[in-house]
Amino acid sequence: MMKFEGKTAIVTGGSRGLGRAVCLELAAGGANVVLCYAGNEAAAQETVRAVETLGAKALAVRCDVADAARVDELVKAAMEAFRRIDILVNNAGITRDNLLMRMSEADFDAVIAANLKGAFLCMKAVSRLMLKQRYGRIVNLSSVVGLRGNAGQVNYAASKAGVIGMTKSLAKELASRGVTVNAVAPGFIETDMTAALPEAARTAAQNGIPMNRLGAPEDVAKAVGFLASDDAAYITGQVLAVDGGMAM
Repeated sequence: MMKFEGKTAIVTGGSRGLGRAVCLELAAGGANVVLCYAGNEAAAQETVRAVETLGAKALAVRCDVADAARVDELVKAAMEAFRRIDILVNNAGITRDNLLMRMSEADFDAVIAANLKGAFLCMKAVSRLMLKQRYGRIVNLSSVVGLRGNAGQVNYAASKAGVIGMTKSLAKELASRGVTVNAVAPGFIETDMTAALPEAARTAAQNGIPMNRLGAPEDVAKAVGFLASDDAAYITGQVLAVDGGMAM
């Protein structure tokens, strides 16, 4: 039996990059996947097809995770399609980088809304269902930046540090009912976000990684898959850094 057979996962920001890798990792284990995306429908449908190629079922739902009503619609669509939600992976996120003195209030608010409030709303929406099932796995994507900070990313660091605080707090609330809540903190991973970095910044980042390479989305997806599985049934409230040693 595949480790996720019969289970349903919601993956936010699942159309590309880390989110797509997570969708494929869960689907390879037999999970049905509901992926939400912000606007790139073509990429979302490409992920759906990739999941289906692995023999799993998939559904793409457009959703602004910072909008409570849209999150409720996402969960409703997942329940109508698959009748249960076993796994939630909060991956959706944005950046609006700038030095603090140049950062606009709008850019601060946008990052907090997408990265922090979005995770809060999704966790709130699925928690009641998981408590009723007496089973659930919530995995939140934080960041090495949330652990150690980074110049020019006050808003992003705040959102990702906040995700860690929410993870630990909710883990204590849900543990007695068989629901685990953990976080993965990726370092520099080869995604659209890091592809936009100037070459000098990429080189400097790589030089600061003991393993001397950027990670692949699959490196993160494997860690998420472990925490979402029954192999991690006695692990909750933890933050797993997947960063090549960067945060040591």
